Amino acid sequence: MEDWCIVLKPDGEDQWLPLEPVRDYKKLERDQVLELIREAGVSGMGGAGFPTNVKLRPPRDRKVQTLILNGAECEPYITADDMTMRERADEVIAGLKVMSWILRPERCVIGIEDNKPEAIQAMGKAIKGTQIELAVIPTKYPSGGEKQLIQILTGMEVPSGGIPADIGVMCQNVGTAVAVSRAVFEGKPLISRIVTMTGEGVSDPGNFEALLGTPVQSLLTQAGFDADRTNRLVSGGPMMGFTLNSLEVPITKTSNCVIAASERELPTPAPEQPCIRCGQCADACPMELLPQQLFWYSKAGEFDKAEHLNLFDCIECGACSYVCPSSIPLVQYYRHAKGEIRVQRAEQLKADRARERFEARQARLEREQEEKELRRKERAKAAAEAQARKKAEAEQAEADGTATDERAAKAALVEQALARKKAKAEQGPATDSDSQPAPEPPRPDLEALEKQLTQARSKLETMQGMLEEAKAQQADNVDKLERAVAKNHDRVKRAEEALTEARQLLANATESQSTE
Repeated sequence: MEDWCIVLKPDGEDQWLPLEPVRDYKKLERDQVLELIREAGVSGMGGAGFPTNVKLRPPRDRKVQTLILNGAECEPYITADDMTMRERADEVIAGLKVMSWILRPERCVIGIEDNKPEAIQAMGKAIKGTQIELAVIPTKYPSGGEKQLIQILTGMEVPSGGIPADIGVMCQNVGTAVAVSRAVFEGKPLISRIVTMTGEGVSDPGNFEALLGTPVQSLLTQAGFDADRTNRLVSGGPMMGFTLNSLEVPITKTSNCVIAASERELPTPAPEQPCIRCGQCADACPMELLPQQLFWYSKAGEFDKAEHLNLFDCIECGACSYVCPSSIPLVQYYRHAKGEIRVQRAEQLKADRARERFEARQARLEREQEEKELRRKERAKAAAEAQARKKAEAEQAEADGTATDERAAKAALVEQALARKKAKAEQGPATDSDSQPAPEPPRPDLEALEKQLTQARSKLETMQGMLEEAKAQQADNVDKLERAVAKNHDRVKRAEEALTEARQLLANATESQSTE
């Protein structure tokens, strides 16, 4: 029960900020009305405090057929809802109409216990002229529980582990209906609620409208608190409430009652005795569970077995503990087991998420390694293909007789032709033949030309040998080799002509020099 709270410092003005009420909510979209409820901070005021705007958005596949307004107090001593229906019946019905307009149910029912005649009369008067039903139910604990009230009014049972929406039913508290009405029609947020102050420890018990955050001590002072007569303070009812160890605990949206109980009202529990297996707890359980087996499993730490016996269907009403002749605090055992299971689930979820992250990382690393290996194989394949292509081109060039030496021979011939052209240009018409001797023509490279001719002849001989061998074997490439031999014949002929021309040029140059 200990936690940080918001500390509000009043400015002493005691007045509202400008409010924005809605006169006709039906002209708005449903989402807009739900947003008004959300901004007003309206939540369930009779149970776990679940946000009302979220609860009013059931899944599309779970159409609400019946909307129930819970006017049955969940426990003895509590009269907050009773006084709300007596004094604010019109606001209760107005809020119910808003929620009905949002959900569009086929049936709206208000359930009230038969020990509240004034509330029944006030609500009956408020629903005149409407299609809202008023159902009076027997006063029997815990008829005010959500699942029990649904079964009483509709005859349907909420499935194990399910919620009322699973069977097309929604249950809201009368205090929540008032908060919805004020949020829509007055523009007021939920900042207060009615709290029952009772017990033999107060001299002036009653119902007080307290602002949220009001310390319990302040309300006890208003009710005439007597510490000497009080054995313990309980927040909530005598069956499901919690003991308060501090008077500074604030009032919250779910604080419906504070009991200043004397020793006579709520005596100190007797020491726990061994279970005698009487079975009274099973008879008293409104959820038809097996409290005895749940107790054994919870005490032994066998939480999985307890969960298998629908531990979480227990509403912690305390009926089993109340009737137990051995004074075993059964509800405390169940609460402990539920808490341990939730902790284990949280730890398991944390471990599962860590495992998923690890597996995702391993998968990513493996994927990156596979991609890296694939790229390496692709590079190796590309290199092998390039090498094979280069080898094939070389073989093709060798077969076609277009090797590099032929290109070199052609390049040499071109170079010689350019040299001759340059020499002729330099010889041009001389203006003074005596003073300007004719330039010496370039000397051809006989050694290179002879080498090219030798290589061409050797290549021709090789190709001729390959042709003869192919003809002997009747190979398919005979025609191709014949063309290659013919090309090599031409290459040898060109090389011979180039060498002959070079020798002639050299001879002419030598003769010219000797004449001079």
